Amino acid sequence: MKSTVLSVASAMTLAAGAATAGGLDRSGTPIDIIFEKGNYAELSFGFAAPDVTGNDVLGNSIPNIANDFAMVGAAVKMQFSDSFSVGVIFDQPYAADVSYSGNRLTTMLGGTSADASSNALTILLKYNLSDRLSIYGGPRVVEADGDITLSGRAYGPLNGNNYSFDSSRGIGYVVGAAYEIPDIAFRASLTYHSNVRLDLNTTITPFGGGPIPVGSTQAKLPESIKLAVQSGVAKDTLVFGSVRWSNWSEFKLDPAGLTPNLAELDDSIIYEIGVGRKFSDKFSASISYAYDHSDGNDLVSPLGPRDGEQSISVGGKYQVTDAINVSGGIKYIWFGDARPETGTPDVARGAFNSNTAIAAGFKVGINF
Repeated sequence: MKSTVLSVASAMTLAAGAATAGGLDRSGTPIDIIFEKGNYAELSFGFAAPDVTGNDVLGNSIPNIANDFAMVGAAVKMQFSDSFSVGVIFDQPYAADVSYSGNRLTTMLGGTSADASSNALTILLKYNLSDRLSIYGGPRVVEADGDITLSGRAYGPLNGNNYSFDSSRGIGYVVGAAYEIPDIAFRASLTYHSNVRLDLNTTITPFGGGPIPVGSTQAKLPESIKLAVQSGVAKDTLVFGSVRWSNWSEFKLDPAGLTPNLAELDDSIIYEIGVGRKFSDKFSASISYAYDHSDGNDLVSPLGPRDGEQSISVGGKYQVTDAINVSGGIKYIWFGDARPETGTPDVARGAFNSNTAIAAGFKVGINF
């Protein structure tokens, strides 16, 4: 059994993107390209269409608040010797794009919105200590900005306030290690992404008023740890799984003044398990199930009204030539029921039940 053929099965569903998993996480901070053989480059594109509806406590219906979004990624890996290689990865790891319709004076959350985006560049150096054991690591730069509006009766005197966060760049790092048994396509890897601190210049614009600069707002993008394992179990068949923890509870947006923390999020623990199968010399496919752990408290931020999620992903890869492959995937997601809250102590302002999303992606890989 050749790992060069089967190890790709565990990465196929990445073409569909993480979509919405865990806090503001979208890409899952991928690092798998460093395990590709030889010199390799890839370009990926993903699209997601969430459907998130509910009702507020006044009985007003809340139409879909989650806007469709797209994401791109690119990576290249250079093999400089049998032992040493370098990977460069671009992704869009964190984002938010939600907007509540409705009158701010007659609904609990009407007019509330969040629009945030980020770009990241990671450089990984990988060194093979032996034919089975390797270590890797390097710097990671993340740039992010955002815009949040608090609107609706749930926000009291803050009703209609807008908060604009200028683009800021921070630096973190990635370290990890992997153990492989190539003959059975076995690999176990443990990867740590450090937190990244941002210093965002902030402007508050009260409803009907002018912009007021309030200095900088410090934010800390979460650290994460991921354990991923794959192994061949039969001829042309691979099983894989992973556990990834991110401490989103440490992420805060708390501008100067009387404004409360604008982003109260729970830690995320995502479990995934799946199987991949090679059907011919050119075509392989995989299916996987993922579960984003819920902490049992369904009172959540109005900017992310979900309490955990589950998903099914199906992916396929076709080897067009010896050097070029294409892969694609589709993911269907079920969001956990949740109640958006504001105030201290937390007060439920509505309910979101039985919501879903669908995501799809496409990736082109080239050996050179």
